[in-house]
Formats: sequence, C-alpha cells, structure tokens
Amino acid sequence: MNRISLLFFTILCFSSAYVGAKEADHQFRIHGLFQADCIDDLRRVTEKFPGIALVKADHAAGTATFRFDPAKAFPDAKSPEQLIEHLRNKLNGESQGVFEARPLGSLPREKQKELKISIEGLDCKGCCYGAYLAIYKIDGVESATASFKDGLVIAWIDPTKTNRSALEEALTKRGVNLKGK
Repeated sequence: MNRISLLFFTILCFSSAYVGAKEADHQFRIHGLFQADCIDDLRRVTEKFPGIALVKADHAAGTATFRFDPAKAFPDAKSPEQLIEHLRNKLNGESQGVFEARPLGSLPREKQKELKISIEGLDCKGCCYGAYLAIYKIDGVESATASFKDGLVIAWIDPTKTNRSALEEALTKRGVNLKGK
C-alpha cells in the first residue's frame, strides 16, 4: 500500500471513534474472484460474518466493497495492515483457502496492460481456479480471470514487473494447455 493510500485508509478506518462515525464502506482486492459466479460464493461466505456486509464485487477487477465498523468487526486491529490481515484470515478460513483480502493495487487501471491468453482443455470451475492461481500471485499481476466457457485467461498487469511470457510459462508449468502452442 503506498503512503497516500495507507494514510487515507488509516483515517477512514480508525477515525470513527473520534468523529462518531460507525459503519463505512471499505474496498479491497479479493483473491479468488476469478469468475462472475464467484461473487455468489463470496456473498455466501461473508453472510456468516456478523457486522460485515458485502456491498458489491467486481470479478473482472478482482475487488469487493464491504460495509463494517472496524472497531466492532475487528476490535484487535490496531492498524490498516492488521485490519486487512484479520479480514484475509476470516475470508480464507471460511472459504477453505479460496478467498483472501488484500490492499488495493497502487497502479491505476489506465497504466495496466490487459493480456488475453487463449487456453484449452479446461472443463470445470476447479480447473479454471488452477489456471487463475498459476498467474494471480505473480508479482505484477493486478487482477485476473479464468473462464473455461470462453477459453480465456485475462490478466491486468503492471508491464514494468511482468509480461505475457511469464504468465504463459506459469500456466504451462501448471499443466494448462495454451491454444495454438
């Protein structure tokens, strides 16, 4: 998280006790939103968390907005990093490792490069999750999707940190067949 984002997040999350605010909307990157139907899965997971509501999610951007009062939802969190860690652990535990919360990326979408990689041979949601996992955690991947129906993996990347070759190599190592290769 860059300094400005961290400062804004700190003010937003931790000033509520001082100004009387209670609930507020908080946006995060969400690992695991690789298909549109994953939003329903995320909604089912977060329904189990008292005081935390999923307001909206965007699978293409890999983000979700939650509404909660940080002091009530995560009373032990003393910093933005701890708050994200607590939410990450909650999501990860309840979803059995599928979902994680992370800070929003620092690179604006207009500076990211979209890469579309044609894939074949994947026939289920689990296979697509495997393809997604192969690239999502690569440094420089801001968001990603994978669809066996469309035969595509789409990644939004920071072109100064990664490239198509790195993603294709990671997919191949994971056993994903690249169309035309």
